[in-house]
Amino acid sequence: MKAARLQHPSRLYLQTRHGPVVLVSAVSAAHPTPPSSAFLPLAAPTSSRLTLTLNSSPVSPGDRHSRWSSVHHSPHFILSACKQEATRSPAELSSDGARAEMGVRSGLHVWELTWSLKHRGSHAAIGISRQECPLHDSGYKVLVGGDSRSWGWELKTNQLWHGGRRCRSGAANNFRPQSSNSHSTKEAEGPLLIPERVLLVLDADAGTLGYFVDGSFLGVAFRDLPSGVELFPAISSVRGGASIRLRYLNGTTSNPPALMALCGLSICQHLGQQRQDQAEKLPLPPFLQRYLLSCF
Repeated sequence: MKAARLQHPSRLYLQTRHGPVVLVSAVSAAHPTPPSSAFLPLAAPTSSRLTLTLNSSPVSPGDRHSRWSSVHHSPHFILSACKQEATRSPAELSSDGARAEMGVRSGLHVWELTWSLKHRGSHAAIGISRQECPLHDSGYKVLVGGDSRSWGWELKTNQLWHGGRRCRSGAANNFRPQSSNSHSTKEAEGPLLIPERVLLVLDADAGTLGYFVDGSFLGVAFRDLPSGVELFPAISSVRGGASIRLRYLNGTTSNPPALMALCGLSICQHLGQQRQDQAEKLPLPPFLQRYLLSCF
């Protein structure tokens, strides 16, 4: 048996003598979107590579990828003892940024950024930057995305920034959900409120950056990121008291996912969380039963 992509680009099939069998559908995300989520209509398909990465156990919270840089941040940002939290001190007419201690040059990587809605203010941006991205400037402005060396998402207006300009296109740009009634479709009065927890999804091999919000992958926000260049999670803020926590969840290499992992993911998705204890009842060797239990 071998894995192959047949006809449908968002599904992975297993070719058997009885015909192709669906292993993973990219439409089904690792973390189901809550039914009440306003982001559900905006959800984009996730690749099997991203789905497996999100389903993998998070790395240790003490991983160095979870730390803000003690050197590369504005003087108005103060880091916690563990360097996982950056807090901006009150400062007039100042835009301030910080970037992670460690960047990546290849692979697919996912970080979690936690930023309270009460302490965002205007110009609150999260994204990816190169090492030389400016992290301090006078006045109030977006720094992450404010030049050609960074790519950012401004959370209040839901606008994407790069090269000092707002981007006119992108999956995460200016979210305004539409009514499901085609006869009375109209845009919401303002952009959606972004919750405090946002996932950065950087595929350094494909040169793309996307965001995961409220259980929904919002698709590719930026393309054509530089290849082979070290890229870092980055933030910028103008709000005194803003506190942003960084957590590296997991990553994978550019190698294709293992067939065993794809099979296990497909079975677990079909069983669902409510029936995970039934993995032991499947007609499989104990080793495979234990493997499936570890997938939940």
